[in-house]
Amino acid sequence: MFRSVVLASVLVVSSLPGQPAVDLGTRRELFADRFLIDTLDGARLKPGQPIDEGPVFRFDQPWEGPFCGYATVIRDGDRFLLYYRGLPRAGKDGTDQEKTCIATSRDGLGWTRPDLRLFGTAGSKHNNVILANAAPVTHNFSPFLDTRPAVAKEHRFKALGGNQRSGLVAYTSADGLVWRRLQKAPVFTKGAFDSQNVSFWSEHEDCYVCYFRTWTGGDYSGFRTVSRTTSRDFVHWTDPKEMSFGNTPREHIYTSQTHPYFRAPHLYVGVAARFMPGRQVVSAAQARLLKVEPRYFRDCSDAVLLTSRGGHRYSRTFMEGFIRPGIGLQNWVSRSNYPALNVVRTGPDEMSLYVNQDYAQPTAHIRRYSMRLDGFGSVSAPYAGGQMLTRPVRFGGGRLTINFASSAAGGIRVELQDAAGKPIPGFTLADSIEQIGNEISRIVAWKAGTDLSRIAGTPVRLRFVLRDADLFALKFSQ
Repeated sequence: MFRSVVLASVLVVSSLPGQPAVDLGTRRELFADRFLIDTLDGARLKPGQPIDEGPVFRFDQPWEGPFCGYATVIRDGDRFLLYYRGLPRAGKDGTDQEKTCIATSRDGLGWTRPDLRLFGTAGSKHNNVILANAAPVTHNFSPFLDTRPAVAKEHRFKALGGNQRSGLVAYTSADGLVWRRLQKAPVFTKGAFDSQNVSFWSEHEDCYVCYFRTWTGGDYSGFRTVSRTTSRDFVHWTDPKEMSFGNTPREHIYTSQTHPYFRAPHLYVGVAARFMPGRQVVSAAQARLLKVEPRYFRDCSDAVLLTSRGGHRYSRTFMEGFIRPGIGLQNWVSRSNYPALNVVRTGPDEMSLYVNQDYAQPTAHIRRYSMRLDGFGSVSAPYAGGQMLTRPVRFGGGRLTINFASSAAGGIRVELQDAAGKPIPGFTLADSIEQIGNEISRIVAWKAGTDLSRIAGTPVRLRFVLRDADLFALKFSQ
């Protein structure tokens, strides 16, 4: 049980009176940012912890090699698709050395190369190349599965690729394997594009969105950063706007990998590559032992978490590394630890993300990291206990479900308050049934039951009192 001092404590409402209620409806909300949070007392917002599941795909074919990169993972029904740049030798960006390749999987765990026979390379058509002789598009070809309602079957998959010289060139595909250029002219030209430029259909904003590389100083000076443009038809795009990162230190964001989270598409998640130019860990002698290409060991990189809810602002709730470089100097070279685009579901309670590692080395490969569903961040309290109070919200449905985990000694209680902070009879902390366990979807109960329908549609606050527990997400449902 909670200590009586925690149960009896009163959480002071800090918001101004009349603060407008957030209309949640029945959508899922994650604690990957502070969007729902008004106050924290003894609790904190904690980043998730991806688990290293080891290598799942090695770039060991003659047309692949140490400089494979800019990967994308797409789940399409019961198949997974892994797209990546094949590049066996270092050289100038945007040449016909670069090819776009694909691997496929039924579970996201084991990957194979389909024998597509579409393009000849290394003296044979027996390979997994889906695009060749299309420079500079093959430098950073980045596809997505178009979820726009009533999209034509022949355009189910779309992609952008190119550099500043070519502009972003659009491709489409019916099956994700055979691709055709959408039109001769580029669809967008107002950027540097010297990275992976990612796009998707936004259900939340009812338009296509593209996040692409720009520089804060222009002309490849200052910091590598991200700008955004939108489109109704994937051909005509708005004037770009540079993304804001709030009041946080400026850092080089090499790839943003921004995409809608599949269980809450109004929340865009970016597991981004943070590049630290000139921050050298590996010595020249060590680089020779690792067989690192000589130009690629004087910097280091890791992955950080970005979130956005549309518009031109990222939230950098956590400045810490989301995925740190692994044990061993091979992980501390330039442009290693770059995440693939998209987080995908790989089990009933699990999602996965994928990371390029050992860049510019003979051992270059993709690793898989697993996470619990919704587990990008959590409201977390220690054994001593803590509390969180939400902003006023208006919900639909009649049940509250939470994604949470507690220790055997810990748990969570929930109180519903009116917008002014007064506990609602029947849903006070004293009425709350303690939630103990580790579940993706637990229905919250009070002594009178679980039915909240009589207060649905009215502004309320949720007070969570936690002890040795984490709250990852909540959702009101029918």
